[in-house]
Amino acid sequence: MAVVDRFAFKGIETNLINYLTGWLGESTAAAAANVNTWSGTATLLPLLGAAIADSYLGQYRTIVIASLTYILGLGLLTVSAVFTSGSSSNCKNSNKTTSCSPSQLQVVFFFFSLYVVAIGQGGLKPCLQAFGAEQFDQRDQEECKAKSSFFNWWFFGLAGGVSVSYLIMSYIEDNVSWILGFGIPCLFMVLGLLLFLFGTRTYRYSIKKNERSPFVRIGRVFVAAAKNWKTTPPVEATENLPPYQGSNQFKFLNKALLLPGGSGEKGKACSLSDVEEAKAVLRLFPIWATCLGYGIVLAQPPTLFTKQGTTLDRSIGSGFHIPAASLQFFRSLTVLIFIPIYDRIFVPIARSLTRKPSGITMLQRIGTGIFLIAITMVIAALVELKRLKTAEEYELLDMPKTTLPMKVWWLIPQFIFLGISDSFTNVGIQEFFCDQMPNELRSVGVSLQLSIVGLGSLLSTSLISVIGKITSGDGRDGWFSDNLNRAHLDYFYWLLAGLTAIGLAVYLFFAKSYIYNRSTT
Repeated sequence: MAVVDRFAFKGIETNLINYLTGWLGESTAAAAANVNTWSGTATLLPLLGAAIADSYLGQYRTIVIASLTYILGLGLLTVSAVFTSGSSSNCKNSNKTTSCSPSQLQVVFFFFSLYVVAIGQGGLKPCLQAFGAEQFDQRDQEECKAKSSFFNWWFFGLAGGVSVSYLIMSYIEDNVSWILGFGIPCLFMVLGLLLFLFGTRTYRYSIKKNERSPFVRIGRVFVAAAKNWKTTPPVEATENLPPYQGSNQFKFLNKALLLPGGSGEKGKACSLSDVEEAKAVLRLFPIWATCLGYGIVLAQPPTLFTKQGTTLDRSIGSGFHIPAASLQFFRSLTVLIFIPIYDRIFVPIARSLTRKPSGITMLQRIGTGIFLIAITMVIAALVELKRLKTAEEYELLDMPKTTLPMKVWWLIPQFIFLGISDSFTNVGIQEFFCDQMPNELRSVGVSLQLSIVGLGSLLSTSLISVIGKITSGDGRDGWFSDNLNRAHLDYFYWLLAGLTAIGLAVYLFFAKSYIYNRSTT
């Protein structure tokens, strides 16, 4: 089901910027902003979906309802493509590119359909992975070992679905039909849901006890601690209390153990376990915040990286041109190659040196990936500088529709480094937030990882908008000019490399002092 989800979602996202600049007639900057906004929303909505699943519906019901919503959105997108292609008389074709002027109704219907998909994604994505992790019995030693590899092979499977999407869907959308481009993912989602339902009787389900929602319990800790900010327990109360057995971090939350009057009487104040849960959640947020630079970089492949590819020589042989969006296949291919190497070669070697079951800690894995993502942006900036010099050398600065005499393969190194970085950071973040969250909030843990990508996309949108306005004033060609030969994407990539490096330094500061949950092995 997760593989089908990635196939469908990436089938839309990968080439969406070309659909917006072509069939919907948007500018490059506006299309990049819309793609980032939609992608960001789709990966922030899992926070809401996870909260509903963990508090009310449960993961299984949420998966089914979200899948039906997802299928509805994909069906509406297919209908919108039918409407748009039916009004092709409003389109102009030049040098293998299409530019249209659709009606306002068509645009509204398209974006409505797109955001219905985002809503479905918001419920499906966090629950699938958390539900999969729950299929392992924590009390069984062999299953615990298998679970340590679960996140590696989960990401491997997702990369496989994404790879197929990059190769097949981008070609269909560019060369056959956008109707099929949206319709095929819809069909596969239907098949995926049926397959998921077929295994209903074999799944393990967590039984919810009749107790308060974990959100209520944890929220009550913060409220009680705030109310008791200036409260000091009387001496006679502290003498009757057992020694404090909790962690020494965030001591201000220990105030939640007291009643407003200063009594430490049991049963009326927050329990020690509630306070420790609140501390566990609070410890995650510095790590989450310092990973946002990584999320901003992840917004570039389906937008600016893809637009770069459209300007380069994509010919293979005499008549075949690879779609620019399919370059992202090399990112997924790298993951497919690297994950088995990491799991079967690197982890055993590292385990023998560090004596840790996973070879290196989750935070070490994440930090390595953030370093690699900074290197990725340096490579991207250098390649873009080469592309601009090629345009200048061949006097093509003012001919944006003309293909540059520079092979598209120049872009492959940045996709390869991005894939290696994903294998470290993306998998590490998934495992970290799922493992370190309280058991009842695992779906929320998964959604926190997704929110890094989502908020990163929205921050990328804001950066592009602000920088575009600043650099394009007084009639100048801005960093994101529609004429990419006059733009300066290289400056933007250098900026992202710098921001990522700063984020890495702050991340290392917080990671060094992070205290893992005691249940973590």
